[in-house]
Amino acid sequence: MTLTKIYGVLGQPIEHSLSPLMHNAAFVATGQNAYFTAFAVADLASAVAGVRALGIAGVSVTLPHKTEVIKYLDWISPEAREIAAVNTIVNRQGQLCGYNTDVAGAINALAKRVNLAGKRVLIIGAGGAARALVYGAVKAGAEVGIVNRTPERGLKLAGEFGAKFLIPSELVEFAPEVLVNTTSQGMTPHVNALPIAEEFLNSSMVVMDIVYNPLKTRLLRAAEKSGAVTVDGLEMFVGQGALQFELWTGGKAPLKVMRETVLEHLLQKY
Repeated sequence: MTLTKIYGVLGQPIEHSLSPLMHNAAFVATGQNAYFTAFAVADLASAVAGVRALGIAGVSVTLPHKTEVIKYLDWISPEAREIAAVNTIVNRQGQLCGYNTDVAGAINALAKRVNLAGKRVLIIGAGGAARALVYGAVKAGAEVGIVNRTPERGLKLAGEFGAKFLIPSELVEFAPEVLVNTTSQGMTPHVNALPIAEEFLNSSMVVMDIVYNPLKTRLLRAAEKSGAVTVDGLEMFVGQGALQFELWTGGKAPLKVMRETVLEHLLQKY
């Protein structure tokens, strides 16, 4: 009998995650004997030990564990090490290997709307996803500003990647051409939360929200109202998920199936 390979996502909270829905659809579409589930994780060290002990084939890592998880892994890709954030773990015969697919997922989604080279990009947040966006935007040649509720974290992140930490009174002068929310503000169930004042948004901006549940967050609705070009979190979510699938299985991800599965769920829900 061939054992079913188990995959999962580690996070807290995790009830909102559509990773199981997306990856299980991909496994079925490609004939994989595999199953993906969600793990609500408060004790990360014990959770990673469980991945080893149970022989879990791979996991996705989400809020708030993307940075802390690094110290429990055996090998980190050069890019993930430079970013200091991991969102994907591959279990290779007991060796836990960390990667970051958020960078490509996010930058590829933005690149469909705007050439980041020379643009002023404002990143809201300073967590694991923010690290990926700041890293990717700087690499693409953008001038990056960071705003964060906790100044110490924002200053530290800015210093690591050559970005600017901005206080709210400096945002107008910075005049971002691209704005990306990397926080959980607006995520289900807190759908009315807004990471920045609506009055700040304007028609010359490209506005991206990495939150994908709901598909159209309050930020994106406000951005549309202002005339801005919007990028929803689904593009980054599916893009980074497809890269995870390929790292785990070595096969080509069924991108269309993954996107349509998540989109159908979101459209039914909202």
